[in-house]
Amino acid sequence: MRTGLLGLILCLLPLGAFAEWWNPDWAYRKEILVSTDPSGANVPAEVEGVPVLVRLHSGNFGYFLDLAEDGRDLRFIAGDGKTPLKYHIEKLDPINEMALIWVGMPKLSPAAEANRIWMYYGNPQAAPAGDAPGTYDPAQVLVFHFSPDETVPVDATGYRQQVAAWEGDILPDALIGAGVRLEAGRAMRIADHPALSLDPAQGWTVSFWFRVSRLPEVPVALLERIDPASGARLSLRLSPAGLVAGIQGESGVIEVSPVPVNPGQWEHLALSLDATGMRLYLDGVEAAQAQGTVPSMAGDLRVGPGKGGPALELDEFGIAAVARPAAWVAATYKAQQPGSRLLVYGEDADQQAAGEGGESYFMITLHNVTLDGWVVIAVLAVMSAVSWVVMINKGLIVNRVRKDNRAFERQFARLAAGHLEDLDREDDEESVELEESPLLLALAGDEKRFRSSTIYRIYHAGVQELNHRMAKSVGAQAGPMTLTPQAIGAIRATLDSAMTRENQKLNAQMVLLTIAISGGPFLGLLGTVVGVMITFAVIAATGDVNVNSIAPGIAAALVATVAGLAVAIPALFGYNYLGTRIKEISADMRVFADEFIAKLAEEYS
Repeated sequence: MRTGLLGLILCLLPLGAFAEWWNPDWAYRKEILVSTDPSGANVPAEVEGVPVLVRLHSGNFGYFLDLAEDGRDLRFIAGDGKTPLKYHIEKLDPINEMALIWVGMPKLSPAAEANRIWMYYGNPQAAPAGDAPGTYDPAQVLVFHFSPDETVPVDATGYRQQVAAWEGDILPDALIGAGVRLEAGRAMRIADHPALSLDPAQGWTVSFWFRVSRLPEVPVALLERIDPASGARLSLRLSPAGLVAGIQGESGVIEVSPVPVNPGQWEHLALSLDATGMRLYLDGVEAAQAQGTVPSMAGDLRVGPGKGGPALELDEFGIAAVARPAAWVAATYKAQQPGSRLLVYGEDADQQAAGEGGESYFMITLHNVTLDGWVVIAVLAVMSAVSWVVMINKGLIVNRVRKDNRAFERQFARLAAGHLEDLDREDDEESVELEESPLLLALAGDEKRFRSSTIYRIYHAGVQELNHRMAKSVGAQAGPMTLTPQAIGAIRATLDSAMTRENQKLNAQMVLLTIAISGGPFLGLLGTVVGVMITFAVIAATGDVNVNSIAPGIAAALVATVAGLAVAIPALFGYNYLGTRIKEISADMRVFADEFIAKLAEEYS
């Protein structure tokens, strides 16, 4: 029976739950699925050498503080659990909880529903293993990430291409990390290099993300290259009708028809050339092509808008010394596109819990709570502790008061006529009636007798006032002692004053419960709203807008609301319970005061 149940559980668990741990020196790992089937990024054909962008933020990764300095302990392992993958970090900001990491995928195939990647971390002794040149295949001869720490763009590939002239401005928040802004008439000039040469037999591809604020009134060049030997000219122009690419050589002119663009939006462009002609791709889809003979080319490459054109913003500028196929362009676009479904971020697990299926969803959610959320939760924890202390303390007091009130009422009901003040005597040990109450025998003196009974303290105040009135009347008249209506009214006023003080004592600190009831949910809502704001801000900064990136951050933000309700709900129940009991005690005090005055009037009026 147990064997069959265990087998069923194993079948229901994810296949990666029991994957062998790659290296015991690493404490944690995160599962990342590369979904290339139609339900994911829908890569149209098998491609090789496509670096995928891993975007980490508070919405999908809550363990930035577990990373070693500079992320030197990060390792990416292929789905077989053994093969390390080349990677490099473009940006890592543990304080603001965001990271951009490029991982080289040897192959992406649409036949596989999901290619698994394991991201390992949590080894303070690990040495840096980032390998930017190894992330790209040999055909990729230039990649500019445009880091804000660079005075001029630095090539991430092993070719280390040089920028001969730089007139751009770094754009801190581009589509993927930082980018560059080139005003009209200003340019970035990339120096000629043999690796950048255009060989029609191999082909040549330039790709980048771009954004323009408007379309120009006349065509302006965005990218231009002139061969110093043959005079052949390659150009990518922006016209009022859209993008136009063309190449002019000894055999004539090859030019694609204009491709419409959307001003103000980031779009991915790729221009691929080979011996048969050129193809222009926009957002991963072939938008135009032209047939013809493409000449060999060398020379510097100028990138930037001509005079009179709009400012040009660029990100992830790259050149390959081959004609990239349509599937590669589509996969690259989807690997970099904000909100792409290519990567699906799974759960984090530690080495100890790997064989147990990892952490629970609740613990994963707690790990994703941001610092501001923990501040709100800490405040709510203090409120909860205070409200519980008040409820427990007040509950014990109310129970003792009710118990002692009942004991006193029993003794008071047994008083004979003319002995109204007997319970206020100091010689408790001589009172036979009090022997029935062990509590009264244990308490000696007027201030300690029935010390938990509010009715006794009202009775004590009334008796003291009665004795005061009797002392004033001694010698003033002969015969039996009597009280005037005015004196009885004064005694009633004394009882009312004592009742008011007792009610104040009973209701003391109850305001703390009302604060917890009304303030707890609002504080929790504040934490949730701030958490949601941070989640969306980080997602906007990293560009990852799919549901898998949003859901963990929203779930973590809602923890603050749950904490607020966890404070308010017990406080609400406790407040209503204690309020009802206090009202009952107040009613008993009012009834006793009426009984006391009635007996007083019978004996002394």
